[in-house]
Amino acid sequence: MKVGIVEKPGVLTLAEREIPKVKNAGDVLVKVKRVGICGSDIHILHGKNPFAVYPRVWGHEFVGEVAAAGAGVKSVKTGDRIVVEPITYCGTCYACRQGRPNVCADLKVFGVHADGGCAEYVIVPEANAHLLPEGLPWDEAALIEPFTIGAQACYRGDVRQGDYVLVMGAGTIGLTAASLAKLYGATVIVSDLVDDKLAYAKSRGADFVINSGKEDMPKRVAEITDGMGPNVTIDAVCIKKTFEDAVLVTSTAGRVVELSFNETPSEIAPVNIIKKELTVCGSRLQTKRFPVVIDFIRSGKLSLSGFVSKVYPVSQMAEAFDYTEKNNASVRKVLISFE
Repeated sequence: MKVGIVEKPGVLTLAEREIPKVKNAGDVLVKVKRVGICGSDIHILHGKNPFAVYPRVWGHEFVGEVAAAGAGVKSVKTGDRIVVEPITYCGTCYACRQGRPNVCADLKVFGVHADGGCAEYVIVPEANAHLLPEGLPWDEAALIEPFTIGAQACYRGDVRQGDYVLVMGAGTIGLTAASLAKLYGATVIVSDLVDDKLAYAKSRGADFVINSGKEDMPKRVAEITDGMGPNVTIDAVCIKKTFEDAVLVTSTAGRVVELSFNETPSEIAPVNIIKKELTVCGSRLQTKRFPVVIDFIRSGKLSLSGFVSKVYPVSQMAEAFDYTEKNNASVRKVLISFE
């Protein structure tokens, strides 16, 4: 079978491996149909992900069909169409006991710590296989994992009906967070530097958009919220300044959600947190968000159409990465197809 491997930083290859076999009672063999290219995959390619171990089959956003299942598997069967939850965890550490396995002490992410989904066939545990809504196209199904990241950001920010939510950044994850915030009943403001991205955010239901390169973002946000500020600010730009701005603009008793792995220290005066009694939290991966997103899709509340920018056959994997990097200002999601 064909597999996409980051051999070492800067080296991406298409290789041949044996098709894996079901060995354990809880194994599910997945015939992969689509794999999404994420910003973190590009970071792994360039050696900028501190958690990646090389060589590594990349890819944590993948969907496919059940090709075989172990004797103990009950929730899926051969022929079922599934999306894979790309994390495993110990279940016993402090984080797991608190219901937050996404930050497990022994966390493994497919495509980072363990081989991922850019392969014709992949073995996953039964618990990681989620049934897809009936009739959902493969291209759209591959977007479920990114949308769980947006759902987690809203969960961590405790987005509520009637809140003002500012999403900083109209890239893939910012758009998913904005979409979920709308479903939770918030008034959504999206800021970015690229007008085309903002136009797309508006088309997906954002109530207000702000080009922060052309407008005074804090001033415009204050106008929209009658001087209160957003109750939840989700930083999906993830640079030093956006984190600092998020703390400054968020309302009294508000919540700031940070999605960044940026290691650059920010300059934030503690008084700006204390005087408003802000909650500042991180959001990493997701915990129990796959059923939430799948239910929104199944009920017709969440549409994934129009989100995919381009689909490449696996034979053109290198070109797909190159296109994604060179068109960062316009790309939403590029997929690899194994069909």
